[in-house]
Amino acid sequence: MLKEWYNKHLGLNTDNYGCTFWWIDENGKKASTQWSPFAADTKYFEPSQKQYMQNFRVHNLDALLEKLQQEGVTIVGEPESYDYGKFAWITDPEGNKIELWEPIDETFL
Repeated sequence: MLKEWYNKHLGLNTDNYGCTFWWIDENGKKASTQWSPFAADTKYFEPSQKQYMQNFRVHNLDALLEKLQQEGVTIVGEPESYDYGKFAWITDPEGNKIELWEPIDETFL
């Protein structure tokens, strides 16, 4: 319902995932920011107790995960791959869940 509200009242072009905001980075390359609301009872952010999660675009997710593991960073679950990219999750020292995304940008263009 929240996505529908933002679509109706603020004109956001929402889909199943929320709304993608497209922009151009300082090198002239297409980039995006994603807004994705979740249900109040979602378990997606666990083990964090927060009602939000940060998502960072990364390069070479596998190498980054190896480095993070060596540095003692908590990795949550197993990485997942989709036609639009690879995902993995970690937590910061305060227990905030962070989603790491190695996108396949061609999927969106």
